[in-house]
Amino acid sequence: MKTDVLIIGAGPAGTVAAGILRKADINVIIVEKQQFPRFVIGESLLPRCMDVFEEAGYLDVLTEQGYQKKYGALFLRGTDKCTFNFDTQYTKGWSWTWQVPRDHFDKVLADEAEKKGAVILYETAVRDISFSKTVQKVEIEDKNGASQTIEAKFVIDASGYGRVIPNLLDLNVASSLQTRNSLFTHVIDSKRPSGDAGDRITIIDSQPGVWIWIIPFSTGKTSVGFVGHPEFFEKYEGSNEEKLRKMLADDNLAKERFAGVEFSFEPEFIEGYSIAVKKLHGEGFVLTGNATEFLDPVFSSGVTFAVESGMQAAKLLVRQLSGEEIDWDATYVKHISQGVETFRTYVNGWYDNKLQTIFFAENSNPNVKEKICSVLAGYVWDTTNPFVRNHKNSVNSLVDLIVKEQE
Repeated sequence: MKTDVLIIGAGPAGTVAAGILRKADINVIIVEKQQFPRFVIGESLLPRCMDVFEEAGYLDVLTEQGYQKKYGALFLRGTDKCTFNFDTQYTKGWSWTWQVPRDHFDKVLADEAEKKGAVILYETAVRDISFSKTVQKVEIEDKNGASQTIEAKFVIDASGYGRVIPNLLDLNVASSLQTRNSLFTHVIDSKRPSGDAGDRITIIDSQPGVWIWIIPFSTGKTSVGFVGHPEFFEKYEGSNEEKLRKMLADDNLAKERFAGVEFSFEPEFIEGYSIAVKKLHGEGFVLTGNATEFLDPVFSSGVTFAVESGMQAAKLLVRQLSGEEIDWDATYVKHISQGVETFRTYVNGWYDNKLQTIFFAENSNPNVKEKICSVLAGYVWDTTNPFVRNHKNSVNSLVDLIVKEQE
């Protein structure tokens, strides 16, 4: 079997890449280890995703699904409250996006990719890859144990947590972020409040180093989960459900809403989710999505990086397959690194309490808040924004100013 491009993984990174490639009439085979629909987290999108969906040709079909619209984010800590509205951001971009059950969302994208002409081989795993300048020989195995080799001009790894090529080529490295774990489920949200708290993603700063996500869906279900350092989770005993119910009962801002609610499934536990890689591309391949680097779920950047990297990789590959010489370091790596490093500053700022100092300041500057809102909307490639261009210095200087004003 031969194809122009083989994509590993049918998640958002892979299907967006396929959409871009099919617009250029490039043949695509996607190899997906699981059968869709399948459960995965990463359920809150950012407005930047909408630009990507539009360019890849998926916006119309996604709009038809009636997903919960996300107009901003709500941050809570004790009696403190901070609301970000995407319609008052610095960057000219989308003012809303969606909160999505990923099993349904990813299946919609995958089905549409097939309609565009991509071939998807479900329940098929990549066992080995032989790379060269012109032909990549990909050994695959289906659910029945039957093996075959696909020859492709190029391979895009969009395998997410499967990290196929990083595992094959020993590219994984430890993240610079501290180890954190997560415990989560979906609930039948029978006590969902009205207004912002019932519609948009809510982040509760529960205690130092521990926070809660609450992501409502249009189905009436809500995703809820805890993220924190390992020591926090070690304090709770019992099954995952017993642990999560105790955690919710211990938080003053969550206990009333989630007391006695029905869980849709036994809560899942993810340990040490942050990871990085030695390089993003090599001879005959490029890494996209969570196969590159996963930071942290706190600002919902995962799907944004997945679709952005899938789009950028595919656009460069279209040019390369047409005969153009592509400098992947100067284009792809530089672009993705810009976004990752910007978000890294904000992730670190959340865990060292700098962002809480900014978010919950008594007298916030509206112009500054608009610039930070653009970062939270995923527009981390707009370098006209000083909170993107000089993200570390801008955050640190603002925190210093707020602290001096409070003295």
